[in-house]
Amino acid sequence: MWEKIIENEKKQDYYIKLEELYNNAYKNSIVYPKKEDIFNVFKLTKYENIKVVILGQDPYHGYNQAHGLAFSSLDTKTPKSLLNIKKELISDLNIELSDSNDLTPWAKQGVFLLNTILTVEEKTPLSHQSFGWEEFTLNIFKEITNIDRPIVFILWGANARSYKKYITNSKHLIIESAHPSPLSAYRGFNGSRPFSKTNDYLKKNNINPIDFKI
Repeated sequence: MWEKIIENEKKQDYYIKLEELYNNAYKNSIVYPKKEDIFNVFKLTKYENIKVVILGQDPYHGYNQAHGLAFSSLDTKTPKSLLNIKKELISDLNIELSDSNDLTPWAKQGVFLLNTILTVEEKTPLSHQSFGWEEFTLNIFKEITNIDRPIVFILWGANARSYKKYITNSKHLIIESAHPSPLSAYRGFNGSRPFSKTNDYLKKNNINPIDFKI
């Protein structure tokens, strides 16, 4: 299903320009994630298996961090937003977590970890904001909202919450709060219990819950 959706996007004029821009960026600067990892989110979470959508903004911009999944990192040093996510996981679900920052296990269970921008120049946040990624990912997001079965949409921060208007099917659950960034987590992310709320909703709809252990 993803192949068909993505192939359709790649035929559009905006995507042809986008592809040229990101190909040039990879040639002329250091860009994350690795080129072969840009579309990891689609490889790891099948369309028909989506249970939860967590929306991020753009990839981490440091070495060995971004690998195509929002909030996930390959580095052993935990990014600050993910550190707050892990603290909330422990508080919410009373589970022990490993030192890993790789959220691939979530993705394989049906947690679609989508950034709205899929590439970034090293040490330059939002550097590819004007490329056209947002049009691509919005179209993907809309495709998911049209799935006619219960899906949980987790929207953290103003950017993610601006996508709420596209979620119109009453079968879906929207969980929204402040962003887990240290600059805003205290404004409503901490203590918001998004993970137990997600699993409660999935179980209520006879869907296997997510094992959020990392």
